[in-house]
Amino acid sequence: MPSLNTTEGNAMKLVGALFLGGLLSICARAEKLGYHDIQTNAAGLLTPWYSPEPSVAFDHTVGIVWNFWNRMESCPNGVKYYLQHQVWKPEHDSRGLGGDQLSMALSAWQLLQAYSGDPAVLENMRLIADYYLTNGFSSPNCAWPNMPFPYNTDVHSGKYDGDMRAGKGVLQPDKAGAFGIELLDLYKITRDKHYLAAAIGIANTLVARIVPGDADHSPWPFRVNAYSGQTPTNCSSLYTANWTGALRLMDELIRLKLGNRAPCLAARAMLKDWINRYPATANKWGPFFEDVTGWSDTEINADTMAWYWLENPQADPAWKEKARAILDWSAANFGTNFWASYGVTAIQEQTAYRVPGNSHTSRHASVQLLYAVKTGDHAMKAGAIRQLSWATYMVDEDGRNRYPHDDIWLTDGYGDYIRHYLRAMGAFPELAPVGQSHLLKSSSVITRVAYAATSVRYATYDPTAREVLRVAFRPSEVQAGRHPLKRLERVDDLNSQEGFTFEASGDAAGVLRIQHHHATSITVK
Repeated sequence: MPSLNTTEGNAMKLVGALFLGGLLSICARAEKLGYHDIQTNAAGLLTPWYSPEPSVAFDHTVGIVWNFWNRMESCPNGVKYYLQHQVWKPEHDSRGLGGDQLSMALSAWQLLQAYSGDPAVLENMRLIADYYLTNGFSSPNCAWPNMPFPYNTDVHSGKYDGDMRAGKGVLQPDKAGAFGIELLDLYKITRDKHYLAAAIGIANTLVARIVPGDADHSPWPFRVNAYSGQTPTNCSSLYTANWTGALRLMDELIRLKLGNRAPCLAARAMLKDWINRYPATANKWGPFFEDVTGWSDTEINADTMAWYWLENPQADPAWKEKARAILDWSAANFGTNFWASYGVTAIQEQTAYRVPGNSHTSRHASVQLLYAVKTGDHAMKAGAIRQLSWATYMVDEDGRNRYPHDDIWLTDGYGDYIRHYLRAMGAFPELAPVGQSHLLKSSSVITRVAYAATSVRYATYDPTAREVLRVAFRPSEVQAGRHPLKRLERVDDLNSQEGFTFEASGDAAGVLRIQHHHATSITVK
């Protein structure tokens, strides 16, 4: 396995030591975490800073974080700040975009537009996708054509043209796969074929360039020059296991019979075989981040693969065991007991930067909660909720979200943050606020939603889908198209037939679960 050079490795260890030492000093004086004084329950266990009720605190956190992003200023060249910078500072940071920043935002906003019904969320998704497609793709005659560049080497040029460390012309295929599936999902919402064509273009390049891989080479490189097809020698470039986006992109194109089906099937089979042979067996998950040049194992690559298996159990008969093994490995390798007295195990980012982070801790928590609901094993549930509570402390009252003792990263604090709270609510609806109506989860992409005091109307891309809502009223009728759905007694009944279940949780609230087979338009009233 490649390793960091001694200078870089020692520097990263020193950063981690200084972080924990500084935080220990702060906590000893004021019991402060992030922006806020630590709050606990009667048992001394950590609760969110905003409210002792996670459902209230998580909803509040999601709202103010989105508002901060949506209100963010533009740069002097007129381009929105988050389209050109990875770190927000009042004086404007000098660095360019984060590698997966825009894909993460699209991922989170897709869930948020269903949760909130706010049309500004979809408008922002279009803005991001349209800007990236216009200003950041390799040309059709490149060795790696129709692929997004992850970085703007001339920060205020308005163009993405390379890699932060490897320089101009270099792209990251794993980030392209992640952007491709978000474009495909945006096509489902908008029916804009421009997004579909770009998603298929990314998939075609990935399918054409895949190789079997081995213990030291992933099926696609981590970094590659789009023009020459060569891998850079000045950065870690040969291996990463961040292929969940590529898997999801191929899964959906195959399911929808879009693109080049036979080559896509073969490429997916090759990728799955490599994942099972190497990263899933050896827990060699490899690099993710654009600003690290040497080898680093990362929590995001591992836990995102666990999330994929939990959401797609049909993809592997050993999905439960594999997800559990990954979650245990990431907790053992990236967990820190610094906040153990508060009942919290915060999760570090990577082996090259052993600092616990808001996005990594909340991601691990959301996947633990998904595991709990998929398997019925709730042993980690309470601890996962405390991890989500811990991560709220990094959010100030105005929505700025700081990586602990670092910067306000527009990856970790926004796109790769909000989605973990919304996924947690989808797993356990009691984590969504009482007295409000929210669509929390769907097996399909939600194309539109409208909330009223005693009704919810929404549409799905797929006519067969299942949804989970928390509603502020007791529904008297649920319609799929014009067809009333039958109220069923047990949630398990939804596995075999259309209908809905409603579990009351108060005088005028409850959890609604819907299974529909022949309609995309759903009305709850």
